[in-house]
Amino acid sequence: MSAPVVELDRVDFAYHDLRVLENVSLRVEAGEFLAIVGPNAGGKTTLLRLLLGELKPTRGRVRVLGRKPAEARELVGYVPQYPRFQRDFPITVRQVVLMGRLTPRSLLFRYSRADHRVAERVMRRVEIADIAERPIGSLSGGQTQRVLLARALVGEPRLLVLDEPTANIDQRRESDIFDLLRELNREVTIIVVSHDIGFISAYVDRVACLNRTLLCHTTAELDAETIQRMYGAPVHHVEHVHE
Repeated sequence: MSAPVVELDRVDFAYHDLRVLENVSLRVEAGEFLAIVGPNAGGKTTLLRLLLGELKPTRGRVRVLGRKPAEARELVGYVPQYPRFQRDFPITVRQVVLMGRLTPRSLLFRYSRADHRVAERVMRRVEIADIAERPIGSLSGGQTQRVLLARALVGEPRLLVLDEPTANIDQRRESDIFDLLRELNREVTIIVVSHDIGFISAYVDRVACLNRTLLCHTTAELDAETIQRMYGAPVHHVEHVHE
């Protein structure tokens, strides 16, 4: 049996005296499409930061592709909820995508012919090749999200992690992004944090419900009672507020 892509074993995490995660265990197999949902301040972002090696657990063990998360970073593509650059920064779509080819071993931000070939292929795949020379600040929210997705994919990751990838785009663009993710899932394992349980259930294999502790369900198991237990409130009272 092959090793899981992600494995958390009885993980706790606390910021000083504030416990955020408690006894979290999770196993994600190769080829899965997993959604992580839960209320605000339930620990979703903290869990992602543990997977990315930005934090270390207070207790328990985290492994990504059989390694410590910090050792697996080059094999993980990450799409943040918000771009980590100024929208008016003078940089093109192509330049942003190529940044995904940089590693600690890259020399003076120089890109090889192979880097450019991979970037071109990925931009065509996510349908942004026609805007490759446009300034990043001129794009719509949906276009920007595709650029960030391309930047994550250009490193040819084995795991793709996305934090609320459709939080700032309209419903039609949301469907476009998740249709693309479903297609990409044929080649890469995907973990996505989302606020929209009803919408994502049509795309993912399992849903991990996180509110300090974690419970996993197949999409067929999700119902109003399950969601109410997770959020601790009647379903019609559940409201997500984006910071």
